[in-house]
Amino acid sequence: MGACVFCDIVAGTAPARRVFEDGTVVAFLDIRPISRGHVLVVPRAHAARLEDLDPGDGAAMFRIGQHLSRALTRSDLAPDGTHLVLNDGRAAFQTVDHAHLHVLPRWSGDKLRLATGLVRRRPHDPDATAALIRAGLDRLETEDPR
Repeated sequence: MGACVFCDIVAGTAPARRVFEDGTVVAFLDIRPISRGHVLVVPRAHAARLEDLDPGDGAAMFRIGQHLSRALTRSDLAPDGTHLVLNDGRAAFQTVDHAHLHVLPRWSGDKLRLATGLVRRRPHDPDATAALIRAGLDRLETEDPR
């Protein structure tokens, strides 16, 4: 394992439940999700902080975050909304020094509060959850290929 776990995931040398990847980003389930379907979108190129991130890679992270949000709504997880969150620096709760975007599914009445969610994070059947998100991506592609 290298110094950056997200670089290891991108390289395929660390395990992850990938739900999407292209030439610029890799998206996978968070191992300590705040909500079921919590996905991380990371650029393939290492950038510790937002200020280090290539603007094109940042744009790709948010483009794929939006795409995943749309896919989640078409999946059987069927969230009512989504948070897109980028924590930049330790003071902003960044725990891995590789810029990344959180895609957090939300449901009406879920009573999730982000501050509490950061403390109580548990996996929710990650294999099944990843399969549901990939199925949502497939549905999205048949509906609106981009």
